[in-house]
Amino acid sequence: MTAQQPAHRPQLAGSQIVCLGFNDWDAEVWTNQHHLMARLAVSNRVLFVESLGLRRPTLAGRDVRRMGRRLARGLMGPNHVDLVDYSGSLDVLSPLVLPAHSSRVSQRANARLLPWLVGRAAASLGFAEPLLWAYVPQAELLLERLAPRLVVYHCVDDIAAHPRIDAAAFRAAEARFATQADVVLASSVPLTERMRDFNSTVYYMPNVADVELFASAIDGGPVDDAVAALPEPRIVFTGAIAATKLDIQLLVELARLRPAWSIVLVGPVGLGDPSTDTSALMRSPNVHLLGRRRHAELPAVLRGAQAAVIPYLLNQLTASIFPMKVYEYLAAGLPVVATPLPSLLGVDTITFATDAPEMVVRLEQAMSNDGPGARAARSRLAYGHNWDARLREIAEVIERHRAR
Repeated sequence: MTAQQPAHRPQLAGSQIVCLGFNDWDAEVWTNQHHLMARLAVSNRVLFVESLGLRRPTLAGRDVRRMGRRLARGLMGPNHVDLVDYSGSLDVLSPLVLPAHSSRVSQRANARLLPWLVGRAAASLGFAEPLLWAYVPQAELLLERLAPRLVVYHCVDDIAAHPRIDAAAFRAAEARFATQADVVLASSVPLTERMRDFNSTVYYMPNVADVELFASAIDGGPVDDAVAALPEPRIVFTGAIAATKLDIQLLVELARLRPAWSIVLVGPVGLGDPSTDTSALMRSPNVHLLGRRRHAELPAVLRGAQAAVIPYLLNQLTASIFPMKVYEYLAAGLPVVATPLPSLLGVDTITFATDAPEMVVRLEQAMSNDGPGARAARSRLAYGHNWDARLREIAEVIERHRAR
């Protein structure tokens, strides 16, 4: 009798990947593109091409600094980056392109500049017929130059819904590129349904979390110093404080209704929306804007919380969003109350509230029913939504379509 052969487990390894992102690699808050490419870079060679500046820039400090950095690095070759936390490395390219994507002059210039800069960088790294992995449809400009062996469109946001994006130009490019992609990955049900208008090979893959890291919040350990100094109960939100997504008025009202609660907001202000006005939040004595924390520092923040919230506006931008913080919060064992985002309606254990009075009721119920057993159950639920599982799913899809 022969020993049973181990089941084949696809693994994406030994590939050359050119990833066109919608953010810079050193962004203040990491998103799907950062987490996924950092992990893929452990066993693949990755060239990460930074944001093409799709959002109209402003004179805000963050935008000015970013434009200066891009001008300084725009014509340089790729920068090699060691990923200490992942035991890997990748190369980062900051292409010099014209941000006015609706302008015919910009379109013609970028149609020449982007393929030349990315093609030159890929050639310098010895890439040949790489896998093209795009988070924005402007990657269509790279198809001829790179001649990729497989094209992945990874749709994680309805970027065209951002108020400072040229929606018509973006959606036209998206329709063209999604049609040409070999594989489309979509992070929410609304995005999946929309992408199926263009392509039959669409896979629903919601955002996941670094579950082991965030599950450490259940264990005894240090609490973030600034959080520990605040009175309990502490209601925490982590992520960008941006008026295009966050319901600031709801948070102000929540703080007014429960002045004994500490409403704790951890993240950079104005990321993605430099016009964000936090003055109403700062006037609320029990609202605390603690600024950004590194990803690895977030469990210490959540360890000191009694509940977590996702108080997003309900608008076109958020209608297709599946926040990464969903499974981060659950892995940390926290009860979660969110506004009724369409993408979250099927997620177990999340409670929904449409306004501040209802959110008060839901939070009080959640905290009164909380305990070690409930926290452990939420964390176990999150374990099915980790990066290892997602990488295996993606590897299966890539292998299937490469075989075709």
